[in-house]
Amino acid sequence: MASATSPVWFITGCSTGFGRDLARAVLARGWRAVVTARDAGRVADLVAEAGDRALALALDVTDASRIEAAVAEARARFGRVDVLVNNAGYGYQASVEEGEEAEIRAQFDANVFGLFALTRAVLPLMRAQGAGHVLNVTSVAGFMGFPGSGYYAASKHAVEGWSDALAAEAGPLGIRVTCVEPGPFRTDWAGRSLRQTANAIPAYAETAGARLKATAEKSGTQAGDPVRAAEAMIRVTEMDDPPRHLVLGAWGYEAVTERLKGRLAEIEAWRETSLGADFPQG
Repeated sequence: MASATSPVWFITGCSTGFGRDLARAVLARGWRAVVTARDAGRVADLVAEAGDRALALALDVTDASRIEAAVAEARARFGRVDVLVNNAGYGYQASVEEGEEAEIRAQFDANVFGLFALTRAVLPLMRAQGAGHVLNVTSVAGFMGFPGSGYYAASKHAVEGWSDALAAEAGPLGIRVTCVEPGPFRTDWAGRSLRQTANAIPAYAETAGARLKATAEKSGTQAGDPVRAAEAMIRVTEMDDPPRHLVLGAWGYEAVTERLKGRLAEIEAWRETSLGADFPQG
């Protein structure tokens, strides 16, 4: 996208949070955008002053027929999609043992399978263009699991691994892939985009239960600024060699780097055992 003078962005989950601030920043630059939310009325104000540069669409990423229709409408209006931002999704907290099957599957439908389906629908446009950038908003939880967030972390780990494959397949076609991995940011995520299964098993009160409680208490005091996050996301799409991973926020940076250092140290400590699992040489 570095050479595009008026790129077309397709952004999901724009009613609040990261998606809303990103859509506002993109349109403020005079660029074009498909701005989506489950209720298009929630984003009407974002596109009101943008005229024909903006298209507000109702999109529930768990609805396959709506995905196809939304991409077709975007193509009819703009003829292309330069940046796809898979931002729609939500959190689900419970201890692993207390996780509810319906809640787990619903989260994967939104965070994982909906993201997969929308990307598949947009990729033919990007292939035809010979260029494009897919931004998948995952999380620090895409690198590690926290007490009470096992299923959320699993959904974000899934997107991270899938993004590795997409980058290897689509990179030679001119399509870039970046996972955006925020730590705690000052959005209304806890009040708006978080579901919880109450901790009822006393054995988990000090682990999953404590984190469920802390999540709600800390909402609104996080250090991360979503407006600055939006600017960072835009910046990477303007680079000729964008990062595969973009961790956002000081807390996230420290958590991820410490975890990866520890993981590498553990792997190195078990090097002989790992190498010894092969057939003997000669």
